[in-house]
Amino acid sequence: MTDDTGATKGAFSKPDFYRLCREWHGYLSAAAFLALVFFSVTGILLNHPGLLQGEQPAPVETMFTLTAEEVAAIQAAPAPAAALAELAHARTDLAGAFRDGEVVGEDVYANLQGARGRSNVTGNLRTGEVRIYIEREDAIGVLNALHRGEHAGSAWRLLIDLTAALFIVMSVIGFILFLSLRFRLRTALVLTTASLIVMIGVFMFATA
Repeated sequence: MTDDTGATKGAFSKPDFYRLCREWHGYLSAAAFLALVFFSVTGILLNHPGLLQGEQPAPVETMFTLTAEEVAAIQAAPAPAAALAELAHARTDLAGAFRDGEVVGEDVYANLQGARGRSNVTGNLRTGEVRIYIEREDAIGVLNALHRGEHAGSAWRLLIDLTAALFIVMSVIGFILFLSLRFRLRTALVLTTASLIVMIGVFMFATA
């Protein structure tokens, strides 16, 4: 059965498809707005590190002594460096999460890295002495670390992946809508080709 325009009633028509694209583009734009602004601003800060650079927080050095029970627990642990980092975290406000470590003789080394900074923990299993060196990031450094995501933790990296996927879907839907405007099809193709040529040209120049 058809209506006055000849379209089959109940069928999913091209106008319905474009209407759905407009709706989803609006919803995705609203959902991605804050993330888009955040990564745009932090991208500018990352590209211009001296733009809002402040005074870097001074490194912090501290130490404490392990009890005999704590030394025994580290020695018995399958990952002594991780066990040392956990004990140090309970005693001191460390910057970062455990990344790696090693045992060299009676010394245990643990390295922690995160968006807020980095910490190096060294413990001697004979004396029980633990030395900690902490380097914290300023506010801009934290934002840059969150933009890169490499030291920001698995939850934040997952958020970056989901945000990137959201941007891709939103961009594709937006491009489909632009192509649906027939009188602007030529303009869309010219702009897309021009942007591709510019990106390739800049890439070739930057990697020469």
